[in-house]
Amino acid sequence: MSATSVKKVVLAYSGGLDTSVILKWLEETYGCEIVTFTADIGQGEELEPARAKATAMGVKEIYIDDLKEEFVRDFVFPMFRANTLYEGEYLLGTSIARPLIAKRLIEIANETGADAISHGATGKGNDQVRFELGAYALKPGVKVIAPWREWDLTSRETLMAYAAKHAIPVDFAKAGKKSPYSMDANLLHISYEGGNLEDPWWEPEEEMWRWSVAPERAPDRPTYVEIAFERGDAVALDGERMTPAALLARLNAQGGANGVGRLDLVENRYVGMKSRGCYETPGGTILLKAHRAIESLTLDREVAHLKDELMPRYASLVYNGYWWSPERRMLQSMIDASQQHVNGVVRVKLYKGGVTVVGRKSDDSLFDASIATFEDDAGAYDQKDAEGFIKLNALRMRIAARRGR
Repeated sequence: MSATSVKKVVLAYSGGLDTSVILKWLEETYGCEIVTFTADIGQGEELEPARAKATAMGVKEIYIDDLKEEFVRDFVFPMFRANTLYEGEYLLGTSIARPLIAKRLIEIANETGADAISHGATGKGNDQVRFELGAYALKPGVKVIAPWREWDLTSRETLMAYAAKHAIPVDFAKAGKKSPYSMDANLLHISYEGGNLEDPWWEPEEEMWRWSVAPERAPDRPTYVEIAFERGDAVALDGERMTPAALLARLNAQGGANGVGRLDLVENRYVGMKSRGCYETPGGTILLKAHRAIESLTLDREVAHLKDELMPRYASLVYNGYWWSPERRMLQSMIDASQQHVNGVVRVKLYKGGVTVVGRKSDDSLFDASIATFEDDAGAYDQKDAEGFIKLNALRMRIAARRGR
């Protein structure tokens, strides 16, 4: 599909400098009609200015969608059923939002008859991969326009000059004050990259963090929270049933107030480079701990261990943009099947940056106190059974030892 054959493009639009320039650049370069799409996934920003800017730039079809509940229910929660961590630490807050945005871009393209989509991801990061893999999986013939891979606007200064030349409505006072970090936020997390963080030895200043107090400044008394689970998903806090988005927002506030959820990480990007980022994921940090606790009561040992073996592969699929792939869907089916009896309540203590599980209960518990007790078990377990079990498991090692191996 050539530039001249593109008639209408759906642009993932924030209203900021980059995407405002992209909007005008698409009109100039492709001579096409633009549809803007702005997603509210809990980033905490006022989104109506994006509508006003798009209107001022002549856009006729403007989508501003509240996707918070869908984001947590259909993306965050399924991922947490797998206890997902990328490279042992990262809770994938940015990664998990991209397949939802890609899905909505394609839905709007179908609704409006657009033949292309566009995004503002740079050519260095993971987001370009995540957006485009999702788009192609959902609409194989769609045209994807990634301006950062095409244009010659390679710096903030050239973007601002382009905006001034074309009278693009940008808050120049704000745009001219270079932010020290590149940030991305949604209901699951907020991330920080760039600036001084490009030195892996640099400790971020306290002023950088937005959602959490420093653990050493957190309250001197702990906060206790009871989290109820049904089929692996959190459904209530302290006995109050809540929607997925409301529940995560509440945990973010409680965790942040207690210094929970900070992470400083050097990660391996899919494109091949290492990247240093800092993250705040207070609610997600609590949920992960609590979910593993309720699974410890309700999951069979081998099922739990198999889930742990599959999790790194699942995490890589999410991180690298393969949410809509058949292999992720297959893994999800297995994970969801394991959650049928993951029901109950977990009590956690939040204190000075830590999350400690201090209680768990479930009607589906596999914990049998009469067997596990250190007291008299009244014949529930026969210790003599262990002798043959141990000898059989040692047989191969005994044979090898006799041969000096």
